[in-house]
Amino acid sequence: MRKNKHAEMLGRHIVADPKVCHGKPTFRGTRIMVWQVLEMLADGMDWETIIEQCHNSITKDAIAEAVKLSGEAFLKLADEFVLKLKGIDCCMIDSAVIETRNFRAR
Repeated sequence: MRKNKHAEMLGRHIVADPKVCHGKPTFRGTRIMVWQVLEMLADGMDWETIIEQCHNSITKDAIAEAVKLSGEAFLKLADEFVLKLKGIDCCMIDSAVIETRNFRAR
């Protein structure tokens, strides 16, 4: 996230304001950070429970926007997440089984 002196709307429901949570993306009008809700989702929590735990200060639309924006950000930065495995040149995914092939010179 680039440093900015003013609040930036990242979507309809998500804002990055340097005066709120050190500029980390939050849901507009709250101090609930987007990463916190994404972690709740990753832990398997259902949307209604998340909304209740956030005291109804975010909506399903806000959560959906967070998921969409995080997916877009991941696609944009996916190359930075590639694992660099020494000696493994290829990883193939087939029917939910990961097969690795080692093509080192013998």
